[in-house]
Amino acid sequence: MTKATIRKTATARRSALAPEALQDLSEQILAHFTQLDFTGIQVIHLFLPIEKKMEPNMYLFIHWLQAHYPSIKILVPRSDFETALMTHHEYTGADNLVKNIYDILEPPSADPHTGNIDMVLIPLLAFDWQGHRVGYGKGFYDRFLQGINAKKIGISLFPPEEEITDADEHDVRLDLCLTPEGIFVFN
Repeated sequence: MTKATIRKTATARRSALAPEALQDLSEQILAHFTQLDFTGIQVIHLFLPIEKKMEPNMYLFIHWLQAHYPSIKILVPRSDFETALMTHHEYTGADNLVKNIYDILEPPSADPHTGNIDMVLIPLLAFDWQGHRVGYGKGFYDRFLQGINAKKIGISLFPPEEEITDADEHDVRLDLCLTPEGIFVFN
């Protein structure tokens, strides 16, 4: 299927989820995340969930990391919708976030992180067996991921699609994808 078709069906599937189901699925994904090897991981970038888009509860991941790996620096994005680029800022608590013009919580425009990033947790609507992903179509993460050498981990509420037929050379493939069912590894 094409990205547009997958985007439409995945969005509808997400919209049909009850908040309790979303929380349960998020907890199942977190259980798989806790099984990953964090050896050598010093900086993790993760996305903050857009509630109206029924994204997984990433605050569960933040709290787990803070409790089990307090030395790992957690970064969250700030988006520039004119350039479709992101900057990355240290997460300093939910009280220090502000909503942008699209009602997405972000860190204030403090100094961005400019060092290495070891692991990136990537939002997506769907993925396939080859590690291609379907996002919202703006390319924020593809631009970001092209410039770094980090473990690229998708976070998906649903199992993989058979194939994304219109994936291209600009699409950055995942190394892993975490779902409620398990961990999918791509070569």
